[in-house]
Amino acid sequence: MHKTDPETDTPNGTVTIRAWIDAIVDARGHDPRSTYVERYWVATIGPSAAWIMRRFADEFDTAPHGFEIDLDATARSLGMSFRRREQSPFGRALQRCVMFGLIRPSADGYEVRRRLPNVPFRQLRRLPGALQDDHPAWARLSSSCERRDLERTLVEAGVPPAAAARAGEAVSLRS
Repeated sequence: MHKTDPETDTPNGTVTIRAWIDAIVDARGHDPRSTYVERYWVATIGPSAAWIMRRFADEFDTAPHGFEIDLDATARSLGMSFRRREQSPFGRALQRCVMFGLIRPSADGYEVRRRLPNVPFRQLRRLPGALQDDHPAWARLSSSCERRDLERTLVEAGVPPAAAARAGEAVSLRS
């Protein structure tokens, strides 16, 4: 059972992480460990929040229906602190994930997107010009059926999901 810090309404201790099911984003989104996320989401949510999403993606690879984590231990394993307060580095990063719609609180923890959507236009406008110019080519990856089929085939053949996502991106960008 999770407890909540009464001052911040932030969960502390052990929480349950479950997949946030969204058929459209699940079908068209980007793996949190992908180059797209490194190029566009890191600039939007920050590296600490991106590391949290990557860690959750790694955990979903072995526990696709959900898992429990200790927030303090997870924070420390990522080089951050979590003093059961939103003002801690881990707490702020987790809140950025919530603020940008990548994670949402649930009764006993969080629901987390397994795939990330394209960066919203409003946030894209804040990125450097070169990233804005390159974005259409990268955004097309999210609608590529060939990329998803390749990723699925590679995973079924035993390739780790993170490697399959990067291979799918690489092939799609060269097409």
